[in-house]
Amino acid sequence: MPEERLLLVRLGSLGDIIHTFPAVAALRESFPESRIVWLTHRRWAFLVKSSDLVSEIWTIETRKMASLREVIRRLRQNSWRAAIDYQGLWKSAMLPFLGGVTRRIGFSSATIREFGVPILYSERVTSIKAHVAEQNGDLSLRAGSQRGKGRVSLQIPEQDLASVCSQLRRQDLQCYVVLSPGGGWRSKCWPPDRFGALARKLHDVGLRCVINVGPGDEGLAAALVSSSGDSKPLVLGSSLGELMALLRGAACVVGGDTGPLHLAAALETPVVALFGPTDPARNGPYYSSGEASGGQKAIVLRAAGVRTTHARDSQTHPSMLAISVDEVFAAVCRCIGVAR
Repeated sequence: MPEERLLLVRLGSLGDIIHTFPAVAALRESFPESRIVWLTHRRWAFLVKSSDLVSEIWTIETRKMASLREVIRRLRQNSWRAAIDYQGLWKSAMLPFLGGVTRRIGFSSATIREFGVPILYSERVTSIKAHVAEQNGDLSLRAGSQRGKGRVSLQIPEQDLASVCSQLRRQDLQCYVVLSPGGGWRSKCWPPDRFGALARKLHDVGLRCVINVGPGDEGLAAALVSSSGDSKPLVLGSSLGELMALLRGAACVVGGDTGPLHLAAALETPVVALFGPTDPARNGPYYSSGEASGGQKAIVLRAAGVRTTHARDSQTHPSMLAISVDEVFAAVCRCIGVAR
């Protein structure tokens, strides 16, 4: 009897892949003998591998014709029980369609934003769930999963754990808070000077801060440091594995709707999430176990009456400015049980 294969398509990005893990964990539990293949962008292969949920990882560069042709060729060389497109974009939906996969599962036009994509699916799912991780679970259920989500446990390479431990030990850092000022779209970012003021207030109660610096965030990190006074936050640029180690060891992680914040939640680290233009009910931090390792679920801060928008503006959204330093400081102290 030929081995049963399932194709999963989620090309990126960091936070979106993390919000797909619980749905894939449910598939793995339901189909333990199946060969599950995840198709993603090359830069996210390490992250997918860390989940230990799939049998194979295929990578693709969607802007390179040679890579597209090779993936479509490989798809056509195999038989598939089903393909599940968790991304819901033309570039993801076209791959199993052109690859000749007969059963193609994706969201209906009532659930995804990119017009016309569902025409490429043989089965269309309308989800009424609020959070995107729960919506992804509805796709897994359509594919035959017994439930919509499973427990996720990310694996961190020993060398990355050792590297981060060594860096923190040299700075005599044992209990620390990670600040993640980036966010892809600047409209989702809390101002760096406010992060700096937060670092000062945390320093006053005996907590050092570590700044997570991602690609393109160097300017934000510099502005944060310049406004942090004598609190001396440690700036760390790191590989994805080292970032995972740093986040897992943190007492708390503070950030906006950005990949590192969602990664921290996946690692079961307590978070204080700062939301503005995007809706935390749909895109907020998600714990597959239901709560952080310390028992404290995420604290999400968002001003009342904010209208959700996904416009990628280059200026800070007014709703982010409505979140005060004192409010965030109080949330961090509550999150980790520190008296103010």
